[in-house]
Amino acid sequence: MDDYPRQNARTRRFTCGVARTFAVADDGSRVVFLRSAAGDDPVNALWSLDPVSGDERLVADPVVLLGDLPGRVPAAESARRERTREAAEGIVAFDGLADLSRVCFALAGRVFITDVDEPRVVELPSSGDTVDPRLSPDGASVAYLSGRTLRVTGSGGDRRLVGTGSDTVSWGAAEFVAAEEMGRTRGHWWAPDSGGLLAARVDVSPVSEWWLAAPVDPATAPRPFRYPAAGSANAEVDLGLVGLSGGVVAVDWRRDEFEYLAAVFWPAEGSERGSGAGPLSLVVQSRDQKTLAVLTVEVATGATDEVYRVFDDAWVDLVAGVPRWWRGGLLTVEDRGDSRRLCLDGEAFSPEGLQVRRVVGVEDDAVLAVASVDPVDADVVRVGAEGSLEVVAGGGGVHDATIGGGVLVVVSATMGGSTATVLPGGHEVVSFGEEPAVVPDPAFHVVGQRDLRAAVLFPTGHDGSALPVLLDPYGGPHAQRVLRARSVFLASQWFADQGFAVVVADGRGTPARGPAWERAVAGDLAGPVLDDQVDALHALAGADDRLDLGRVAIRGWSFGGYLAALAVLRRPDVFHAAVAGAPVTDWRLYDTHYTERYLGHPDEAPAAYAATDLCAEAANLTRPLLLIHGLADDNVVVAHTLALSRALLEAGRPHRVLPLSGVTHMTPQEAVAENLLLVQLAFLREALGIDG
Repeated sequence: MDDYPRQNARTRRFTCGVARTFAVADDGSRVVFLRSAAGDDPVNALWSLDPVSGDERLVADPVVLLGDLPGRVPAAESARRERTREAAEGIVAFDGLADLSRVCFALAGRVFITDVDEPRVVELPSSGDTVDPRLSPDGASVAYLSGRTLRVTGSGGDRRLVGTGSDTVSWGAAEFVAAEEMGRTRGHWWAPDSGGLLAARVDVSPVSEWWLAAPVDPATAPRPFRYPAAGSANAEVDLGLVGLSGGVVAVDWRRDEFEYLAAVFWPAEGSERGSGAGPLSLVVQSRDQKTLAVLTVEVATGATDEVYRVFDDAWVDLVAGVPRWWRGGLLTVEDRGDSRRLCLDGEAFSPEGLQVRRVVGVEDDAVLAVASVDPVDADVVRVGAEGSLEVVAGGGGVHDATIGGGVLVVVSATMGGSTATVLPGGHEVVSFGEEPAVVPDPAFHVVGQRDLRAAVLFPTGHDGSALPVLLDPYGGPHAQRVLRARSVFLASQWFADQGFAVVVADGRGTPARGPAWERAVAGDLAGPVLDDQVDALHALAGADDRLDLGRVAIRGWSFGGYLAALAVLRRPDVFHAAVAGAPVTDWRLYDTHYTERYLGHPDEAPAAYAATDLCAEAANLTRPLLLIHGLADDNVVVAHTLALSRALLEAGRPHRVLPLSGVTHMTPQEAVAENLLLVQLAFLREALGIDG
């Protein structure tokens, strides 16, 4: 068997061969999902499963459809995959009828459609650069993106519906911050009667033009892209109701107050149990994200009516799966006290202390949601309209689900591994994924005055001697590292097996501990998160003399990279070396929606940006620091690392920089993914004086 770095890279972090992207028919008749053929095969095929028998059947195989040639991925599709952190190939997404009897998908820029119960896949006419195909509710047509236009194809042929050749205006796509930060990856929605679509018109001309270069190929011109940095202009997003026979009805959704279109839901009559018919509805936010509103749309005129509003002094979080219409009212997830609770027309009905993470779906008299009592676990729960609570999938670990027609697919990640199970019936979906070469064995702790959740990993078979310590956090909003799931500790265990005591801790700002915990980082993304890492380390070391506080390092990527660099700059008394991968170093260079939520607008809160700017603290560096950054990263651009490196050089502070040519924020390339771990290990051993 390969060693862990090689296996991790070859299996694309153990995602190959694992069933994913489940959809369940609204009548419970079938389950459709994606899966590749082996643990090192990144090419996904389309599969279906009979919930009664558990029988699985291959529906569409890219190898059969394209042969051995992988086909060209359009540039816009590559960008969409970067936003969704999609590392697979082949069929990576699909869209279907409510009963999933017919499904469409894109492959190599072409449009394919299949009747799931029949073994025939048909290619529809297309422009050849298809992105995000969506099947009409009557199953007759597919709308898709082509360049900056929205097109429709079907039995009547392929034609442009709306859009021109403008360099700055596109139709039907999600803008950068919607896809990167809001969870809205689409920009066109079919009407329930299939007579037209709601489409986003995105004008990026107000957005600053930045450039990505390929220094290893000086003959290649830099590539321009539009990036809405904090304090600068966002893309202008308009909405239009587009008829299939032509004509656009403008939708007035901004109402001189809102800047962000967060979500769209357009339910059909009886499309969801307990919902009934619902109007075309929009979820919108103000620029400061303190106000969220739900607007209904009059389809004939494009006029909007505000039907619900939520305000918070800090910010209003976007929660997946809501708002939505249910039982004649509006289902939301809102902060009540220090709990994130299910609400119907503003009245909370889920139990206090239950932190609702997302809504899975609704039944006649209950809501299925993913929620936590202890943040290290995520359960699938059924909450009755009267407040009753039933745990559908729990008992430790991270559980998620997809629902339709009384059938539930539960995906569970526990310390024993990952499974996907169809309920009722208990059929386990076959996995072709590989078993990792390492076996994580974290010890979970609750430490310090703030009850910080932490985990500690030691080398397999450790003899009890004192070890150098490696902190391995993310540490920022939206993400957790301390979860009762094997997959999140694989790299940490590998580092532990190289001779470290690895500490993973989640501090203030991380999810599932209530609104006050998350809002503790408002105005300061540096102080609280660093203090919590130090407190967790000292509390753990105080109770376990195997942690050698004379040799402490920290590593991280993205926000974790920011935290790692911050640690050696501010607390060299605690941290003796750091590896900072793709770090944000100046929050003025990060995007509007994320950054302004926590720090405010730079013009209105300049002190918050100054206090979190790593470049301003460059002269404080006295410890070894390795900066790693992909030159093709369009999320955290390489300017962050280069700006910090320049400030360090000007301050006369030695450091190392590892530029990754052609690498994005995801680092998907096998050789890069493998050797990044080895390079970090070598640096940490050298910096801490460890004999390899």
